[in-house]
Amino acid sequence: MINNYLCLRTYYFAMTFIPPVQSLFAPLDALLMDCLRQLSDEQWNLPTISRLWNVKDVVAHLLDGNLRTLSIQRDKYFGDKGPQGNDYSELVKWLNCLNADWVLAAKRLSPEVLIMMHESTGPLVSAYYESLNPMEEAIFAVAWAGENTSTNAMHLAREYTEKWHHQQQIRFAICDDTLMIEQWSKPFWETIMLGMPHALRYVQPEIGTRVRCKIIGAGSWELEYRHLEWSFTDSYDDRTENIVEIPAEIAWRLFTKSIRPEAVMDQITVQGAREITSQVLSLVAVMA
Repeated sequence: MINNYLCLRTYYFAMTFIPPVQSLFAPLDALLMDCLRQLSDEQWNLPTISRLWNVKDVVAHLLDGNLRTLSIQRDKYFGDKGPQGNDYSELVKWLNCLNADWVLAAKRLSPEVLIMMHESTGPLVSAYYESLNPMEEAIFAVAWAGENTSTNAMHLAREYTEKWHHQQQIRFAICDDTLMIEQWSKPFWETIMLGMPHALRYVQPEIGTRVRCKIIGAGSWELEYRHLEWSFTDSYDDRTENIVEIPAEIAWRLFTKSIRPEAVMDQITVQGAREITSQVLSLVAVMA
């Protein structure tokens, strides 16, 4: 009975909240290819908001994502199994090392070779993602959303946010806002907001307390504290006292840890209990 209930709850959650993205990977990659083919030599070397990486480094990182998806997820080949156990900080440290090692090695690759390898691997990754049953258990859980196991629907939504925000880093460096239109950004916002209950997990206010996160230009999400946990509501309450409003051009960088709240507080509107609103701003929807 309990297992059936959990399965039904997982199914309801996936069908209600998780954006369907399986058909979006191929066109998103096509946009990336169009963008890369038009980059000048100068633009390939522009700095990005991804700390020490320039545009070429981010392109290399996206390629690494393709190769790892095909090797680990599709082919079940784990060359380096990484840290054992459930220590989140150790996992993040290991992933950061993998990322840095690859980007360093890829510095010897030309932009033309990077494009060629993207053209070869991108369609294979999209085809693999399209082959997955959304309701089956994913190979990896979405840890930043507080999940110990995830459905493929959630896993794919997370993978979409990865591809979206790294491509957006490239476009932000060259002043291109193509991905900020609703067609491409809506699945990103809908996915990262699924991490908000986890971000608020240590805040335990009175039952019925609400908080609203408004991404200006994208949408609003409201949560209520009930049954000793935070849950999304399907309605808005004019009496909601805890409200955070963030411009979309700030929010995508904030929630992917490219900038921190204290650096952009003059561009964010906050009202209500600080212990609640500060946790909203602490949401990080990447492994970092």
